[in-house]
Amino acid sequence: MADRLLDRRELLRTLGRWLLGAAGLLGGGVLLPRVRPASCAEGAACTACPDLPGCAEAGLLPRLSLAARPLVWQLDPQKCVQCGQCATRCVLTPSAVKCVHSFVICGYCKLCFGYFQPGATLLTESAENQLCPVGAIRRTPVEHPYYEYRIDESLCVGCGKCVKGCTTFGNGSLHLQARHDRCLNCNECSIARDCPAEAWSRVPADRPYRLKAEARP
Repeated sequence: MADRLLDRRELLRTLGRWLLGAAGLLGGGVLLPRVRPASCAEGAACTACPDLPGCAEAGLLPRLSLAARPLVWQLDPQKCVQCGQCATRCVLTPSAVKCVHSFVICGYCKLCFGYFQPGATLLTESAENQLCPVGAIRRTPVEHPYYEYRIDESLCVGCGKCVKGCTTFGNGSLHLQARHDRCLNCNECSIARDCPAEAWSRVPADRPYRLKAEARP
């Protein structure tokens, strides 16, 4: 406990030095380089770092520990089972959960299992051939035989039908995420409460997405 108190006091002292330094810079019109030391670990908290005073003098705000950072709700696409509850359990209508597309993973297939109904006789954009119930996926040719698929989030309801098709038969490039320009970040997320796969958890607000093409925070 004493070590934690000392760490917090040091963090407050450093923040104070940073504010004083920033005021001095503004008053004197001098700009110092805003570069962290080479020894700085990416994403690490600054609390116990010996280089903390130097960073404060350079005008760099200290980073908080993971426990002290503000958190938001997010869905883990690796655990998601596409149960459909993201579309119906959210307090918002339509849901704050939207399908997103990782183009790095996508195969740009002509026959996209996230786009077409199973057993579609014609690979055309006709509504009866599309898997999405609201027509939220836009398909455009790149070069024969490749197509690009983009999500119109203004239409997407987060039902996960396209994600299920893409995950079951394709590369799994389509996945669901809570969009934080819409999400209310409720104290108890109603989707997380009812999720059968327990795929929801709190993540740092400065890294609010769990995208398939990126490393886990």
